[in-house]
Amino acid sequence: MSAGNLTLIDPLLPYDCRFLDSSKTLVVKVPRLELRGRLGRNRELVARLVRPVRVDDSLTLTLTAMLPSLAAKMAPVTEEMVGNHAVDLIALSIARTLEEETVRVSSSKAILLARIRTAVEARLTDSNLHARDIADAVGISVRYANELLSTQDTSIMQLVLARRLARCRYALEDPDQAHRTASEIAYGWGFGDLTHFGRKFKSAYSITPSECQNAGSSDVSDHDLKLTIPAHPPTSIVSSQLLECDH
Repeated sequence: MSAGNLTLIDPLLPYDCRFLDSSKTLVVKVPRLELRGRLGRNRELVARLVRPVRVDDSLTLTLTAMLPSLAAKMAPVTEEMVGNHAVDLIALSIARTLEEETVRVSSSKAILLARIRTAVEARLTDSNLHARDIADAVGISVRYANELLSTQDTSIMQLVLARRLARCRYALEDPDQAHRTASEIAYGWGFGDLTHFGRKFKSAYSITPSECQNAGSSDVSDHDLKLTIPAHPPTSIVSSQLLECDH
């Protein structure tokens, strides 16, 4: 690896690392289910190198390198949002390392999963969003998109709902948005029915939107506010200045 490159390491698989003298290595640990939700089950992506060849890959590497300087300096809600975006960028860059090669179907699926998530994130505020809109943006059928997402126990519209709820939670917990009502936030993130929003929010987080807003992020536990809490070992993502990995 050259300085600034990034690679993916799975701690459940055997590997050997050799460090040069005075080298520095940044290790970013990502919950296995978080990465699997973006890339699927794909060991072919392990030990792939992300280099600053494309502009978006340069963005991924730059943000990853900044993470240590940002840690514990942001509001909890901002920290979580930055973390989610960082994992999105990292997953997309890793998936794209296979684009220029003759790849197996599983690798193509990983790239499509990343594109589906990107298309969803970009359209969450659209209250008239339909599964067809996401599928068309990715260039595949709704049926195939849902088939891909079924490996993550979700579907297009279930993913849309989960991401909208998460965005609403971020806003409700954010002290800088305390002046906004829960209904304003819900409408802003694409919900058209407040009863539906309240019911789904309570089901996901075991707390109502108003209770969430009143309690604030410091008073609500991570357990209460996570859609899923990974029980599997983390998958490590390594961004290194000088690192050699024999996998």
